[in-house]
Parts: sequence; C-alpha cells; structure tokens
Amino acid sequence: MESQETTQPQHVPATGVKSIRLLFSALLLVMLLSALDQTIVSTALPTIVGELGGLDKLSWVVTSYILTSTIVVPLYGKFGDLFGRKRVLQIAIVLFLVGSALCGLAQNMTQLVLMRGLQGLGGGGLMVISMAAVADVIPPADRGRYQGLFGGVFGLATVIGPLIGGFIVQHTSWRWIFYINLPLGLFALLVIGAVFHSTNKRTTHQIDWLGALYLSMALLCITLFTTEGGTVREWSDPQLWCILAFGLVGIAGFIYEERLAFEPIIPLSLFRDRSFLLCSLIGFIIGMSLFGSVTFLPLYLQVVKNATPTEAGLQLIPLMGGLLLTSIISGRLISRTGKYRLYPIVGTLLGFIGMLLLTRITINSPTWHLYLFTGVLGMGLGLVMQVLVLAVQNSVAPNLYGVATSGVTLFRSIGGSIGVALFGAVFTHVLQSNLSRLLPEGAEMPRALNPVAVHHLPETLRTDYLDAFGAAIHAAFLMAACIMVLAFALSWWLKEAPLKKSHH
Repeated sequence: MESQETTQPQHVPATGVKSIRLLFSALLLVMLLSALDQTIVSTALPTIVGELGGLDKLSWVVTSYILTSTIVVPLYGKFGDLFGRKRVLQIAIVLFLVGSALCGLAQNMTQLVLMRGLQGLGGGGLMVISMAAVADVIPPADRGRYQGLFGGVFGLATVIGPLIGGFIVQHTSWRWIFYINLPLGLFALLVIGAVFHSTNKRTTHQIDWLGALYLSMALLCITLFTTEGGTVREWSDPQLWCILAFGLVGIAGFIYEERLAFEPIIPLSLFRDRSFLLCSLIGFIIGMSLFGSVTFLPLYLQVVKNATPTEAGLQLIPLMGGLLLTSIISGRLISRTGKYRLYPIVGTLLGFIGMLLLTRITINSPTWHLYLFTGVLGMGLGLVMQVLVLAVQNSVAPNLYGVATSGVTLFRSIGGSIGVALFGAVFTHVLQSNLSRLLPEGAEMPRALNPVAVHHLPETLRTDYLDAFGAAIHAAFLMAACIMVLAFALSWWLKEAPLKKSHH
C-alpha cells in the first residue's frame, strides 16, 4: 500500500439558494453528457464506418466506452470520499472533454475506439460523482426532489441520444457528436469551480491499489463476457468462458483484499448495512429488467411495425415520459413527507405489471397498446431508480456517500449488462426453435435481425417469421416480469428510516 499526504474535504453547502440551483444545474448537465454518450453514437455508426472503415471494430466504438466507464465507477466513488467530490469531479470532466475532442479528431477506427475508452474513463465519474455531490450540499430530508430529477435525466438521455445523433449526422458531421460536449462541459466545469465550495482537513490516505486492480479485472471480464457472448463470440466459444473464469478470479481476489485493506475500495461492512444490500440487489434486478427487455422494443417496432430507427426511438417517449414524470413527482413527495419506502414497492409492482402487459403485444396489436404498456413500465421504474440512491445515502455516514452511491450504480450497470446478454440468449433460442418448427426445410432466413431483409421475404415466410419473432419477444418479457417479482419481494424488506435533517 502506498501512503499519501493529502487533504480530505468536508463539503459545506454553497451559500444561497441560487448558488445551489446553479450547481445542481451543472451537475445535471454533466450527468446528461455522460448518459448521452452511451447512446448518441448508435445512429452514427454506419456513417462513421463509411468514412473511417474498420467494420470489424464497429461494436467496440460502443463497448470501449461502456467498459471503461463501468470499471471506474467504484474507484471514483472511493476517491471522491477520500479527496473531495469537487476535485475528483473536475478531473473526470477534464478527462471526458479531452476524450471527446480526441474522438472528434480520430482518423481511423482504432484511434476512435481508444479515445472512446479515454472518454469513458471520465464519463463513469460524471454520473456517480454528480449523484454523490448532491449529498454533500443537500441534506437527505430535502434531497428527494433533486435525486428525482437525476432519474428523469437518465431516462431522457436513453431516448434522445439516438435522435440527437441522427440529427447531427444528417445535418453536419458525425464528429460534432463529440465536439458538442466541449462547450457544455466547459460551462459545467466553470460553474462547479465557482459555486461548489469545500473546507479542507489534513489527513493521510492509504489507497488500495491491489483491490482496485482486482476489481477492474473482475468488471472488465464480466462486461466483456456479457457484451461479446452471443454476438461477437458464440456461447460455446471456450475463450468466452475463460474470460468469465478470469472475472470470477478477480471477484475472489477483490473480496480477499478488501478484508485486509486499511481503506478498501468498497468496504465489505457496507454489505452488512441492510439498506445498502437491499438497494444494490433491487438495483441489479431493475438494471436487468430495464436494459434487458427495453433492448427489444425498438427491434419490435422496426421488424413488426416497419418503423425507421428514428421513428422507433420516438415511439419510446411514453416509456421515458412515464419514468421522468414519476421520478420528479416521487422526489417532491419524499421531500415533503419524509417517507420513501412505499415508492420502491409500488414501483416494482408497476414494473411487473408493465412487463406482463408487454407479453400481450402481438404482431397485430395497435401501436397505442405499446404506448400504454411502456408508459406503465416507465412509471414503475421512475418510482424506484433514484429512491434507491436516496435510501442508501440516508443510511450511511457522510464519509461513505461516494462509495455507497457508486456501489448501487455499479450493481445497476452490471445488472443491465447481464440482462442484455441473458434476455438476448433466451430471445435467440426461442426464435431459432420456432423458426425450425414453423418454416419449411431449406427456407432461407435473414442471418441477422435485419428489418429490411425481413420485409423483403415472401409473404408466407414473412408471416411465419413474425409469428416466431412474436413468441421470442414474449419469452423475453415474461422472463423480465418473473425477475421483477423478485425485486418486488425484496422491496418489502426495506426499512423506513427517518430522513436526516442535516449531514451529521
């Protein structure tokens, strides 16, 4: 372990309501930038490949950002606790902006993939430090309405990311997808530097570098396993399972190291905290259900309803509108009443109902059915996502805000990665089984889920294909509904702790 003389900031509220609102606006902006960069590139990928080449590296433009941003989440949480949220957030913003500028300047696909990884090193810190920074300036009793807006911003970014990406590519150059971050990020950096005040106390830190190494190894391998399984590599590929084995070794090494470390990255004692453990598990399940199932909604709209990618993105607005609405309303109600336990219970129940309703969607269902059902699902998710962060921050000491926030965020991210892989495997298996049963022997089907190729099939084959597709998507949503039941059961075990009126 390496000992380092440094300062441990104990943040104090920025003076005046206007300063707090300005700071909060800047935090919302940096979180929006981080969330957008996970989705904004998707619609620009064909254009980027057309200019830079490197089709074999296409998926890594997205994967490299997800990998690095996931790995650094717990590290940023710990470093924020050790060295102060303001300093660490400023470093994350600078890394993100440097990565964005270099992405825009990339001359080939290899450079773009590497710079996306650098951008992710900053992007992972933007989200978790922003949520933890709110805990530094707003006491738990008033924090609900602020955390609710974070949940709304995250949901909004999921929908508008592809739309903004498509608009920029159509009217300017794909490079402006990255350049647009620069003025917005610089503005946020200036505001945070001006109004995020702190006082400093001298202390000595021992950074758990070995624990960070084990954790990075575990997250890297698990994320690679879930993103490449069934897509880049077949599930039967031995190399894929070797990656998972290394990930499990990383987890075992991390647990062993955290038991010995003087200042562990994620203290194992946190898992003895009932609120942290339950919120992490619920967040993991929500991540699985949300990302694992919502992945198939644009596919359904393009394959069955013949929507363009942009139209499919627009038709998900009811989902994110419901999430935004209930996230903001529940946050305000929590700040007014001081009660939060009811919202995860109702939210997971609505999530289950929404998933169950989506299993009723058929190839002949009117589009308004999808709007209604996804709206119910979105309202359920909005009642849960940020309430979990609030409950955890209310149950831990102020010096653990960053670690606790990053822990819940990390479990949700891992749940999303595993959900996409798990539901994708179930969907593919059911689709292939039904196609082999329904279609005549020797019939040629599209090798990939290409909506254009499906619509060019002969009418008889297309009908059979859509029937098989419908059964596969039903299986994915049914599985998501069953998993959501587990989150509903866990939410009943959450304790209703009085929200603290101050940070101490």
